[in-house]
Amino acid sequence: MTQYIIRRLLTLLPVLFGVLVVTFVIIHLSPGDPARMVAGMDADAATVAAIRQQLGLDRPVPVQFVSYVGNVLRGDFGRSFHTGEPVFNEIFWRYGNTLLLAVAGVSIATVLGIVAGGISARFPHSWLDSAAMMVALIGISAPVFWVGLVFMYIFGVRLQLLPTGGSGTWRHLILPALTLGLALAGMIARMTRSSLLEILGQDFIRTSKAFGFSANVLVFRYALRNAILPVITVVGLQLGYSLAGAVLTETVFAWPGLGRLIVGSIFTRDYPVIQAGLLLVAFTFAIVNFVVDVLYALVDPRIRFD
Repeated sequence: MTQYIIRRLLTLLPVLFGVLVVTFVIIHLSPGDPARMVAGMDADAATVAAIRQQLGLDRPVPVQFVSYVGNVLRGDFGRSFHTGEPVFNEIFWRYGNTLLLAVAGVSIATVLGIVAGGISARFPHSWLDSAAMMVALIGISAPVFWVGLVFMYIFGVRLQLLPTGGSGTWRHLILPALTLGLALAGMIARMTRSSLLEILGQDFIRTSKAFGFSANVLVFRYALRNAILPVITVVGLQLGYSLAGAVLTETVFAWPGLGRLIVGSIFTRDYPVIQAGLLLVAFTFAIVNFVVDVLYALVDPRIRFD
């Protein structure tokens, strides 16, 4: 296991370098002049040229890339073109907000999804099964921004129980986390149901049933543990996607997260912020997948890594 962990951690290096290269190339090939955005549309050519030189954009692109990689290896992600602040300061607290939202949303989705999927598998082809899967389908299909607006209207405007936006207290987290969680719970529920039904059809379950074990014990004690591996995969992927894909939820609820910062930086051509933000998201996604692989061995003793 130790050797496997070391090998997996070493494989992160080429992945992150690939993300860095692709991000750098795409950003510099995209239309738009950061110097013009900083100077303003009415600035003269001399002012724009001076700002371009100040930002280091007048150098050849390969030279800029080598310089950027060297700075990243030293832990220096540069300064924002627009605020002049170190990029690390710009993204650190926003990343924490996004991570908090993603973990809360995926936690809600995991609980709801496993419970709904377990009930569906416990009573297959019943009205409970149909109702749970219909709710799961609605959760998958409904646009996140629409669900968020509905929650804002019901709980924020009509009932006035929760704030409709912003951050600062745990109450501000409830609606965005619930919105994000419901969007993810449907997929987890469907995966849980499918995996459980497959396990419930195996011989050891039929043998246990013949020995007199109740259906609830078979489903939630024995079958669920054997069916949990694909569910763990889905949960891990959803957590990774939430870090980068929660921008709609962050926008609807004015949540100061990393996704909103990256999108805003794309419009303003703030290269250092975009590059650092995407690199951080890729690193977190890779770590989440690594943790999921390690959890496999903890959940299922039959799995061993050489």
